[in-house]
Amino acid sequence: MVNFRNHQKIEQECVCGDRFIWPRIKASTIPSVDPPPVIDPIGNIIPTVNRYFYIATSDINLTNGATLAASLFWDDVGNPATEFKIFNPNGYVNLYINAVMQEGGIYTLTPTSLALSPNNSTIYGGTPIIIESLGFSTK
Repeated sequence: MVNFRNHQKIEQECVCGDRFIWPRIKASTIPSVDPPPVIDPIGNIIPTVNRYFYIATSDINLTNGATLAASLFWDDVGNPATEFKIFNPNGYVNLYINAVMQEGGIYTLTPTSLALSPNNSTIYGGTPIIIESLGFSTK
C-alpha cells in the first residue's frame, strides 16, 4: 500500500482466508554479518557432473522394489550408458523421479544399477528418471 502523503511504501502482512502471504523482506531488514575470511586454497576445486536419463517404458511396481540396469539409461549427450560414474568419497548422487528429488534412503546406486527400495507405489510408464552424480577434485 502506498502512502501518498509521505511517499513511503508501507509493507503489510496479509492473512486471507486459509492462505498465508509472507511479508515482504527488504534487504535492509536482513542482519548484516561479517563475511567469512578468504582462504587462499592451494588448488582449485573442480566439480564434475554426470547425468543419466531414463523414461519408464512401462509401469514399475515397487511393492518388492525394483532394479534398473545402467544400460537402460543414456548420458547428457544421448549416448547409451554402460555404467554410472560414482564419486566416492568426494561426491554425491541425486535421484529425480518425475522431476522430484528423492530421499537418499529410498535408493542405492552401484556402477551397474539403480535399486529402488520396496514401497507401496508405482512409477508409471512415461515417467522420467534422472540420476545426477557430482564429484569434486582439486587441481
